[in-house]
Amino acid sequence: MQIKGFKSSGLKPFMFNKMFKDTATIIIRSGKGGDGHVSFRREKYVPDGGPDGGDGGNGGDVIFLVDENINTLIDFRHKKKYAAGSGEEGGKRRMHGKNGEDLIIRVPQGTVIRDSQTGKIIHDMGSSTEPYVILKGGRGGNGNMHYATAVMQAPRYAQPGGKAQEIEVILELKSIADAGLVGFPNVGKSTFLSVVSNAKPKIANYHFTTLSPNLGVVDLDDGGFVIADIPGLIEGASEGQGLGHDFLKHIERCRVLIHLVDGAGTEGRDPVEDIAAINKELAGYNDILNKKKQVIAVNKMDLIPEQKEREEILKRIRNSVSDPDIRIFPISAATKEGIRELLYYVKQLLEEYADESQLFDSEINVEDYFQEEVLPFYVRKEGDTLYSVEGPRIERMLGYTNLESEKGFLFFQNFMREQGILEQLKDLGISEGDTVKVYGHEFEYFND
Repeated sequence: MQIKGFKSSGLKPFMFNKMFKDTATIIIRSGKGGDGHVSFRREKYVPDGGPDGGDGGNGGDVIFLVDENINTLIDFRHKKKYAAGSGEEGGKRRMHGKNGEDLIIRVPQGTVIRDSQTGKIIHDMGSSTEPYVILKGGRGGNGNMHYATAVMQAPRYAQPGGKAQEIEVILELKSIADAGLVGFPNVGKSTFLSVVSNAKPKIANYHFTTLSPNLGVVDLDDGGFVIADIPGLIEGASEGQGLGHDFLKHIERCRVLIHLVDGAGTEGRDPVEDIAAINKELAGYNDILNKKKQVIAVNKMDLIPEQKEREEILKRIRNSVSDPDIRIFPISAATKEGIRELLYYVKQLLEEYADESQLFDSEINVEDYFQEEVLPFYVRKEGDTLYSVEGPRIERMLGYTNLESEKGFLFFQNFMREQGILEQLKDLGISEGDTVKVYGHEFEYFND
């Protein structure tokens, strides 16, 4: 399909490659833990069988895994929701419920996972092939066999399974390459890549010929590096014009940029103006691109037969570049003139800046989303010898605690101590023998 709304003098319409997709928004959900089971032994000649309810199975995790056999996010185009399996409920005769199946989501290397609500980075699947567990499945609940005591020999309750976790994430593919080729359309980047590497890009005389980043391996005598042909940029790319944002993100991992310009001006373009315009777009996108190490490759020099004219063009470019450390190489991708010198210099730069991280740091911890809310509670003095303890935190605790059992009552006592409730009662002046009310339950206070 044609992209409408594209205006720039002398530029032809281009076709968008539907098979390349480098962003996707999906909803992921871990599995719920299976509930613990309530049951009792019912066997012949065993009239008073004890509790034998089994535990529930754990819910499945959601795991991201790099798959080196895929290079786009096209598989996420139609399916938006992904869920791991839930754990099964425990069974009779201490049978453990089946664990839920983990969900493994395979993504291309270089995928960045972001929180869709804040845009912050959760994890970068940039270089490691280790699996990343983004959501944990709910824990399986204990069956009633765990709650039998000398006091409570027939517990009729079990623990519910842990909740599932759900979040919406943005997957963003940022290409993995050591060096990136940048420049206006039709300056010869695809030809250059085909000459210096094993890549086989399509080459034609159209603007935006390259519709997805092409990666190639440059093989030199003493090693090599990965180079990426970033699709031709236009003015306004950093503001989203054309497909600017879609392409600029792929340069962020590169340690060195090879800035290719058409020294012969075959389309009536001025290489000095092109260099300034492209650098403006890089700086406008973000500061990361603005600070990348650059090499300027002045291409198509074979089309300038006069040595004097060549020197004048190179001198104009040199005078226009403010950073004296930026090297300028006259080259010809067609005749391979100057290619060897350029590649070895790029390799030297990559070795000098080998320690620069190409990974993006995590900005958010997903586990923080699923922390139990810290609910309040209130301790009050109701009369001379009467005190009350209430509030949402107390209600939640009573919801999963059986105060009729010895084990449950010990848990209640420890809860009161750990939450600082006993200390608050002492501060209010409670004395031994005073009464404490807790939602319909009354207890006599004794000093511990």
